[in-house]
Amino acid sequence: MRVAIQIAIAAVLNALLTGCAYTTQSSLPPEYQTIAVDAFQNRSTQYDLQAPLTNAVIRKFINDGRLQVVGREEADLLIQGVILDYSLKGLIYDEQDEVTQFLCVVLAGVRLTDRKTGKVLWEDPQMAGETTFYTRAAGQSSDRLRGNAEHFLSTVRSFPSIEENQGASEALEQLASDIFYRTIELW
Repeated sequence: MRVAIQIAIAAVLNALLTGCAYTTQSSLPPEYQTIAVDAFQNRSTQYDLQAPLTNAVIRKFINDGRLQVVGREEADLLIQGVILDYSLKGLIYDEQDEVTQFLCVVLAGVRLTDRKTGKVLWEDPQMAGETTFYTRAAGQSSDRLRGNAEHFLSTVRSFPSIEENQGASEALEQLASDIFYRTIELW
């Protein structure tokens, strides 16, 4: 019995000391130390989406710290993108057939390039950021804390309601996260 306890304690100590393969080192190849994010273009029919998306992507890299955000000429990597579409789809309707919950989707084409060689490291012609939100008619609040959109992402202010402004902001935040993770987890 005593031997079994000692083995169990040794196993627990070994697991604690070796961890779960977590490391603070970068998973990126050593030749990639810097990144630039070109301003996103906006080909959608909605105004004011490009600056919040560009700023959110830049903020993701600054907060993470594995790649230093620099100007285009100094960068090892370059992110370029274009917002292709913004759409709303009614999900839930009330008795008067009015939408009370929407799905908000922002589509973008994004590319990561090795700036020194010109090689495209990844490209996605249709990345999507999406979220749902309630209208005031729903009687439910869309005020919720999702990720860090409420704290960091500037609200898009080109829509007719506060709820849609927040929904667009959250969709852009999700899209920025997807771009960030696709870049750092490529390797």
